[in-house]
Amino acid sequence: MDGWLDVFSRVQEGLFESIVQPVAFALGWGNLLEEAYEGTGWVLVGLIQIAVLLLVIGPLQRWRPVEPVTDRRAVRVDVLYTLLHRLGLFKLVMFFTFENWLESGIAVLRARGMPTLHLDQLWPGVTDQALVSFFLYLVVFDFINYWVHRAQHQFEWWWRLHALHHAQRQVTMWTDNRNHLLDSIIVDLLFVAVAVLIGVPPGQFVALVAFSQLSESLQHANLRLSFGHIGERLWISPRFHRLHHAIGIGHEAPARDGQRAAPLGGCNFGVLFPWWDMLLGTANFADRWEPTGVRDQVEQGRDYGDGFWSQQWLGLKRLVGRA
Repeated sequence: MDGWLDVFSRVQEGLFESIVQPVAFALGWGNLLEEAYEGTGWVLVGLIQIAVLLLVIGPLQRWRPVEPVTDRRAVRVDVLYTLLHRLGLFKLVMFFTFENWLESGIAVLRARGMPTLHLDQLWPGVTDQALVSFFLYLVVFDFINYWVHRAQHQFEWWWRLHALHHAQRQVTMWTDNRNHLLDSIIVDLLFVAVAVLIGVPPGQFVALVAFSQLSESLQHANLRLSFGHIGERLWISPRFHRLHHAIGIGHEAPARDGQRAAPLGGCNFGVLFPWWDMLLGTANFADRWEPTGVRDQVEQGRDYGDGFWSQQWLGLKRLVGRA
């Protein structure tokens, strides 16, 4: 792990010194060099992820697709979401606004005596090793992610935003970042707060996010792939996660007494590991490949938007009960 981080750091420094820093000075932004250096890292991570999507996961989708892609416009919109999030633009805006305010607030609390829990120091000589600490943080983040994901389905107001993610009828490797921006802001702030509070080093945090995002892209892939009886219980596969997106199965309870389905119940909320679903009774390992979407979208023709801006606007209208 240290070796890979060293290589990444050298490439980041090279890009920063040869391209980003000269541009920053030319534009009179010399006071933002620290932020620009961090932004260079996120852009580099995004470029690596896009390359993996195009060179590895994309060919897998074409090899064993679950269904033919008939709505390419919907997929192109998902590509836009992916580029927005993976190439650092969303992260850049967050850094200069909400994340900056959040970290400033935590700094004030620290100055007043609030401790930082350094998980990598729980067992000196063991948990402070790079691979061990990486896995430890990965498990902690995934456990929190499970509960955040359940909350997105459990709370009506949050579901009104998160439903956009599930309204994609053509789920592909690009669908992971298809989220309402307000939903993304809430989740991002939660995980930045956790990272600061438990003392995740910046380099580890970037690696954790990049690794998790690539895994989630694979899980959303239009790919007929499971990991077998044992593998399915160790890591979430495209088959396992597709059931979560299945209409009326994975993300909403069946309608009762003629009423619309509520954003309650559901299955397969895990993000990386299926362990939490297994422990808490929300796992569904059925060998099924179901159509994806939201029940009211399919049965009542509810409009979730065709383009980026219409999807964002309708999400806000749903949030305030006007859609």
